[in-house]
Amino acid sequence: MTSSHASSGGGLGLGGRVVAVLGPTNTGKTYLAIERMLGHKSGMIGFPLRLLARENYDRIVAIKGRNAVALVTGEEKILPPNPSWWVCTVESMPLDRVVDFLAVDEIQLCADPERGHIFTDRLLNARGLVETMFLGSDSMQPLIRKLIPRAEFINRPRFSQLTYAGHKKLTRLPPRSAIVAFSATDVYAMAELIRRQRGGTAVVLGALSPRTRNAQVALYQAGEVDYLVATDAIGMGLNMDVDHVAFARIVKFDGFAPRRLRAAEVAQIAGRAGRHMRDGTFGTTDEVGELDADTINRVENHEFETLKTLTWRNSALRFDTPGFLLKSLEERAPIAELHRARDADDHLALQALVRDSEVMDLAKGRDAVRLLWEVCQIPDFRKVLSDAHTRLLAQIFKSLRTGFGRLDSDWVGKQIARLDRTEGDIDALVARIAHIRTWTYISNRPAWLSDPLHWQERTRAIEDRLSDALHERLTQRFIDRRSATLSRTLKDGRALIGGVRADGEVVVEGHVVGRLEGFRFVADAPDRSEEARALETAARRALRDELAKRLRAFEQDPDSAFALDPDGVLRAQGLAVARLGAGPSVLSPLVVPFDDGMLDQAQRERVRLRLDSWVKQHISARLKPLFTLAATDGAGSTAGNGLSGAARGLVFQLVEGLGVLARAPVAALVEGLSREDRKALARLGVRLGVSHLYLTALAKPAAVALRGLLWAVAARHPLPVPLPPPGRVAVDPADAPPAFWEAIGYPLPGKTMPGKTMPGKGGARALRVDMLDRLETELLGLVKTNAPVREVALGQRVGLSAEEVAAVLTGLGYTRAEAEDGAVTWKRRRPTGPTPGGKGGGKANGRAAVNPDHPFAKLRQLTGG
Repeated sequence: MTSSHASSGGGLGLGGRVVAVLGPTNTGKTYLAIERMLGHKSGMIGFPLRLLARENYDRIVAIKGRNAVALVTGEEKILPPNPSWWVCTVESMPLDRVVDFLAVDEIQLCADPERGHIFTDRLLNARGLVETMFLGSDSMQPLIRKLIPRAEFINRPRFSQLTYAGHKKLTRLPPRSAIVAFSATDVYAMAELIRRQRGGTAVVLGALSPRTRNAQVALYQAGEVDYLVATDAIGMGLNMDVDHVAFARIVKFDGFAPRRLRAAEVAQIAGRAGRHMRDGTFGTTDEVGELDADTINRVENHEFETLKTLTWRNSALRFDTPGFLLKSLEERAPIAELHRARDADDHLALQALVRDSEVMDLAKGRDAVRLLWEVCQIPDFRKVLSDAHTRLLAQIFKSLRTGFGRLDSDWVGKQIARLDRTEGDIDALVARIAHIRTWTYISNRPAWLSDPLHWQERTRAIEDRLSDALHERLTQRFIDRRSATLSRTLKDGRALIGGVRADGEVVVEGHVVGRLEGFRFVADAPDRSEEARALETAARRALRDELAKRLRAFEQDPDSAFALDPDGVLRAQGLAVARLGAGPSVLSPLVVPFDDGMLDQAQRERVRLRLDSWVKQHISARLKPLFTLAATDGAGSTAGNGLSGAARGLVFQLVEGLGVLARAPVAALVEGLSREDRKALARLGVRLGVSHLYLTALAKPAAVALRGLLWAVAARHPLPVPLPPPGRVAVDPADAPPAFWEAIGYPLPGKTMPGKTMPGKGGARALRVDMLDRLETELLGLVKTNAPVREVALGQRVGLSAEEVAAVLTGLGYTRAEAEDGAVTWKRRRPTGPTPGGKGGGKANGRAAVNPDHPFAKLRQLTGG
C-alpha cells in the first residue's frame, strides 16, 4: 500500500457503499451483516477466529445450501465449484475474488499489536462492488471517519443491560458464571477448585483446538456444568448463555510486559454476560479487588476512549530479493493515524531464514522470494518462536526448491505419524494439537503436496482425534459428572432416583455417592467438603423410603441383632448406629444415635428409644449381681434380707463403684455392721475383704469388660480401654488411671489407701480384687505368727514373680526384713490412719478415730449403730 491509498481513504477506484456498524457486544451486528450479505448475489465476510468462521458457515449453509457457500481458513477449505458466498478468517480472505458484498468483523482489532496490520489492510483495501461493511466497537469511529471519509455509520445499542455486581468469592459465584484469567496455570487452578466445590466446570483456552473448544462450550451450554473458566478467548464472539462474568485476574501479559486491562477490554470480555434481551452482570473474584469507579462507569455505559492510531504494515511488498522484501516490510507508516506493527511471526521467521546461506542460495528470483514469504507465513500454533519451527520452515523451503516443487510424501508422513498419538496429559495433547494444526495449514497449500486431499483428510482426522482426547482429559480432570448431575437435579427440584446395593453402596441417578451404614451415610467425598454436603443432600432425598423401611425393621429386630463394641459403639445387624455417652450415673449411660442428617428428629428419637431399651437390658443382664444388690431396700431385698442404714450406705457406694469399694474410707460403717447385716451382705455376694469390699460374681471377663466400658464412658476416658486378658489376675496398669483399675476389680495395692503411694515404675501391678484379698489374708496370718514369708510361693498363688510380690507388699504398707540365715519376714509399718479391718493404730483401744461430723457417723447415729 502507498501513502496515496491511505490519504484517499483506501480502496482507490473501488465503488460501492461503505458502512461501519459500531456498538458494544450483544447488539446483533454479525446477524445484520449476514442478513445483508445474503441479500446480495455474492458476498464475503471475514471473522477474527476460525471457530467463528465455522460457526457462521454452518448457519449460512443451513439457509442457502452447501453448494452455495465456501469456507476458507488457514487450516480448512471447503470450496464448492461456484460458491456465491465466502466465509473466511480475516487473514484468509481471497481478496482477488470480486463480490458484491464484503464485511469484516471485530474491526477494532486494527489496533491489535500482533494481528492489527491484517485488519487495517482490510479496512483500507478490501471492498465489495456494491456494499462494504465493517463491524466493531464505537472506539473505531473517529479513525474510520478520518481514513474513509465517505463511510456511513450505524450505531447499534446493546439489547440488554450490563451491570457491575462487585466482588464475590470464587466458591460463591452464581450458576452460569464465566471466570476469566490470562494463563493456563491460573485457569487450571481455578477449574480444580470449582470442580471440588461445585461439581465441575468447562475450560476454554486459546491453545485449545476449535473442536475441543466447541466441545467444552457445548458441555456448558447443555447445562452439564454451570461454570466456565476461560482466558480472554471468550471475549471474541463465543455465543454462550452466560449470566455473570467474573474477572479472577485483571492484569495480562501483552507480549512485552504485564499490564492492566483497559476499560474497553474489560467490556469486550464482560459483554459475554447476558444474551439478546437477558441482562448480564460482571464483577471480580479470587485475588482481584473491587474495580475502580471509572472503569465500572465506562463498561456499564459503553463509554471508551477512541483509538488514536491503528497498527499497519506495508502490503505492497517487493519480491525482487529477500533483502528488498525485508526492507518493504519495515517501511514506515505513511500517515500519523497509522503506526508500523512490531515484527510479526512471519517477519521474524524471514529474518531468521535469511541468515541461512542455503536458503539464500535458493531464494533467487521473484517466484522464489514469494515462495519464501509464503513459507514464512506457516503459523507456529505453539506460539513459542522456537528454533525447531524455524528449522522446519527452512526444510520445507529447501524441499520445495530442490525437488519437483513438492514436499516428499515419505518425509511428510513421518512428521505427521509421530503426532498421531492420544496418550499423555493435557499439556502433551495441547502441544501435539499445535503441531498438527501447523501441518493442517501446510496440507491446505495444494501446490506443495502430491496428494493434498489425502493429507488434508489425514491431518484433520488426527487433529479431531487429539481434540477429542483433549476434551476427554479436560472433562475427566475438571468435571465431576456425578456432582454436576446431582447438583442440577437438586436445583431443578426433580425427584431423585436412588437405592442401596447389597454391599451398602448408595446409588443416586446412576452414580455411586457413598455408603449407607445402618442409618449413617458416608459420602464418597472428603469430610466436611461442599461435595460431601451435596452428596448427603442428594442421598437423603433419594433414600427417604429406604430409610423409613430400615427404621421399621430396626424397631422390630430381636435383641440378638444388637451388640455393644469395646469402643462404645452400638451396632444393629453389624452396622454402627449409635454410641454411648455419659449419662446421669455410671450404670445409666446415654444413647447417642449417629446423626449425619439422614434422619429427622422424630426418627432419631425412635432409634434412641429402641437402643436405650436394649442397653438397659444388656447392662442389667451382664451385671445382674450388681443390680440385685442395688434393689436392696430397708424393708427387705430381692434376696429377702432386711439391711440397716449402715449396710444400705455401703450397698449404695458399692453399686456406684461398680462392685468394688475400698474399705479404709468406710471403715466406720463396716465396723458398725451387725451380724445380721454381714450375713445378708454375704448372701448378696458381697465379700468384706481386708482392704476392699467387693462382689465375688463380677470377676468374669464379660462383666469386667462392661464395667471398664461404663467407667470410661462416665469419665469421658478414651475408648477402648485396656482390659486384662481372660484368666489373668495381675496386669501392668500403665495405660489407665488407678480409678479405672479399681472400677473393674483390679485395684492397685496401696493406691487407694490413704497415706500410701504407688510402687515404683516396673514393680506396680494391678491385682484382681479376690486375689489381692487372698494375698492380704495370708500375709496377715504370717505376720501375726511372725512366720517367714516365702515370696516365690506367695507369688505363685497370685500369678506374680518374687520381685513383683515384694513391690505389692511394699504398696500395701509392709517393710521387708531378712535375717542372717536368709529367712525373710515382712512387718507392717506403723499406720498413720485407720488400719484395714480396724485393728491397731489410732486410739489405745484399737478403734479408729471417728469424725463425729462425717455423713456416715451421722448415719450410724440415726440407725442406732
